[in-house]
Amino acid sequence: MFTLHCTQKLRDRIKADLAPPEPSDTLLGNWYATVLFWKPQVALLVSENTLLPVLMPLAPAATLARRFPTQLALVLKAHGVGTDAIAQEIWRMAEVAYAKTANRSVVGMLNEFSFLADCWRPRFGEDLVVLSQRLAETPCGPLRKGPISPDRALWEVMNAGA
Repeated sequence: MFTLHCTQKLRDRIKADLAPPEPSDTLLGNWYATVLFWKPQVALLVSENTLLPVLMPLAPAATLARRFPTQLALVLKAHGVGTDAIAQEIWRMAEVAYAKTANRSVVGMLNEFSFLADCWRPRFGEDLVVLSQRLAETPCGPLRKGPISPDRALWEVMNAGA
């Protein structure tokens, strides 16, 4: 079970019922999401625990939460996470609740990753997994006293959970 904290822009497209945020039982924690108005539109999701960014097609918006674990598995595989760890994380994501954003640091990182994704898109092309990997190498202020970047935070979390 995890909570998907959505920006107002994304909530307008998803039209999901909001619930009070609950703690996640996944290693990567709850997720924050927004929409990027590219052609075609893309959703940007960021892990609250690691700030790991995941880009994926938005359409159809109503099924975003159901399609997200599959895209996350591709990104985790690209980062070299083991098959068993991926399967365990995806299994824990069977249920989702929608909520408003609550963590301003993560919302700030959504904004920063949105800007960087716009900048790097011409260089890295339309491959959303590759672009997600590149974003994960970004040093992040909220991680400055620890792993520095989401890709390193991902390794710390996955190795601690193993």
